Amino acid sequence: MKRIAMVLTGICFALTGFAQTDSTADSKDTIRVGNMIIIKRGDGNSKEKDQDVTITSRRRDRRKSNVTTNWFILDLGVSRFDDKTNYSSAAVQDPISGFAPGSNKDWFKLRNKSLNVNIWLFMQELNVVKHVVNLKYGLGVELNNYHYQYNQNIIYQTQPTKVVLDPSTGYSKNKLAADYLTVPMMLNFNFTPNRRHGFGFSAGMSAGYLYSSRQKTKSQANGKDKVWDDFDLRPWKISYIGELQLGPIKLYGSLANKSMFEKGLDQTPYNVGIRFSN
Repeated sequence: MKRIAMVLTGICFALTGFAQTDSTADSKDTIRVGNMIIIKRGDGNSKEKDQDVTITSRRRDRRKSNVTTNWFILDLGVSRFDDKTNYSSAAVQDPISGFAPGSNKDWFKLRNKSLNVNIWLFMQELNVVKHVVNLKYGLGVELNNYHYQYNQNIIYQTQPTKVVLDPSTGYSKNKLAADYLTVPMMLNFNFTPNRRHGFGFSAGMSAGYLYSSRQKTKSQANGKDKVWDDFDLRPWKISYIGELQLGPIKLYGSLANKSMFEKGLDQTPYNVGIRFSN
């Protein structure tokens, strides 16, 4: 036992001596600061002051996700329509079955305050080709307000729908509102995919379901009045849509593929404006 103890003690002293000798070899210290790695090398000699310092930088993995999502996007623009109604047709002028007997194009002239507001719950982009070509889609509501001019006191009667002129009442406000739950689908081309605010455009189509429509009037005689009805508006609106991105500025536009009315009037709606999105 004494011999074994002496052998073990000798080995311990040898290892201790080797460790002390090894400490005089070149030392290597590494410091990490963020993405930078600082390496200091020295020979361990206190009389020698020369040291090598190496600074390297590691790049972070900046690969973009294949799916990006924007929440709560706001559009502000104008609502207009292209009126190609044949006002001489029986479908419009017939005293009994006509949609707007006695009407002409001036009846439906709009004020400049006819506004379009779109609120998108989300919009997503799905990478197709190297983030340059993407599939863009979303879900939101389109709010269209068609304000008629002051001197055109038109009223939408219901059951059946008929547009008549009310010359006895002066309306300070007269608008037709049509609101849609809409799903857009576009092909997006991003020419600067590595920039946060890049340059590109999107084009596609949207499908909107008419969930609310009403005529709102305001006059001194009757005060504020609202009539809720579909007014023979089409329950579905299919539109050609587009988006233009110029750095931080985004513009949008939409054009329906047919009249917003099922019969009588041939008025194809369109919207243009600015899009607020991160």
